[in-house]
Amino acid sequence: MFKNLRSFIDKIKPNFVEGGRFPWLQSTFEAFETFAFTPDKVTQQGSHVRDAIDLKRAMIIVVIALVPAMLFGMWNIGYQTALHSTDWPYALGSAASFWYCLWFGFLRMLPMLAVSYIVGLGIEFTFAQIRHHEVNEGFLVTGFIIPMIVPVTTPLWQLALATAFAVIIGKEIFGGTGMNFLNPALVARAFLFFAYPTRMSGDQVWIANDLWGTNAIAGATPLGELAAGMRPSASVLDMFIGTIPGSTCETSVIAVALGATLLLITGIASWRIMLSVVLGGGLMGLLFNAIGANDYMQLPFYYHYLMGGFMFGAVFMATDPVTAAQTNIGKWIYGFLIGAFAVMLRVVNPAYPEGMMLSILLMNCFAPLIDHCVVARNIKMRQKRAIAHAKTSAK
Repeated sequence: MFKNLRSFIDKIKPNFVEGGRFPWLQSTFEAFETFAFTPDKVTQQGSHVRDAIDLKRAMIIVVIALVPAMLFGMWNIGYQTALHSTDWPYALGSAASFWYCLWFGFLRMLPMLAVSYIVGLGIEFTFAQIRHHEVNEGFLVTGFIIPMIVPVTTPLWQLALATAFAVIIGKEIFGGTGMNFLNPALVARAFLFFAYPTRMSGDQVWIANDLWGTNAIAGATPLGELAAGMRPSASVLDMFIGTIPGSTCETSVIAVALGATLLLITGIASWRIMLSVVLGGGLMGLLFNAIGANDYMQLPFYYHYLMGGFMFGAVFMATDPVTAAQTNIGKWIYGFLIGAFAVMLRVVNPAYPEGMMLSILLMNCFAPLIDHCVVARNIKMRQKRAIAHAKTSAK
């Protein structure tokens, strides 16, 4: 089968190069060809660094790492709907079957994924054709993440608008993949958060309620309960497993940890950033515990790891190699500040109960400055060592 496909691609390939019938579709053709097969271009001369992990493989590994969170999120959509509904057709509250919950969530997520990819890839292909550039694989991950970090009740037209905004304003306007300084998926979420706040907050947005006549009641997230001055009703175990209301695929720490393990084993994501985000959030939580001015400050620091998208952001968002700090010391500073600011935003300003999004976007802006300061410090240290060595040699 693969040989036949390869032969077919080789046969039609001359139509998409200069002198062919459709040269203006060369970028689109190459995108599908390189997605199906390894590029056949090789270096001819000179010294080059060769690595088995190219951008396409790296993006696919990230998508695979996201699958556990996606599958759990699909099941949790059905579970939360059954748990909070009064007339769910084939469920009895928490006794709803595993497969039916998964199927229900799949039917909810599939249109969201389709809209994200159709809109995002359509824009990327258009820009690639206009610029005569190759289509980059970066949106494979972005298009997968965007539906995972929004409420299940987000209207598809709003999701399409947010995706278009993220790709055009957050990415293509700066030159495309590798040139953007903000995480595109978070740009999409931020757009929805500020443009349609009622669709991104409150108790009504986390439970699916319009498929097959479902009549769902409100389901407050732990962060929402804290913002309202209440103690989280969910247990630590429920929050750790992820059986709580929240964005479609962010709730399960276990599922996120499985993805993190793959990213660390393959070396795709930075362990320094992941660890420093956790340390920053934990230390800020302990600081608020020491202050203890209100119930929110007295909340055990580890609760912040279990609520909202803290761990999902630490693993899949903060580690974005394009928008994160590049130097090793810079990664520690960058990640630590993300974790610290996320907890600070949650506690100090209840209007933004999910501080992870704003914290990562803020540090995306400062990542280049952090790297500049680290490099400048290293240069000064080397100059001092060189001067000291010269003085020693002169003696």
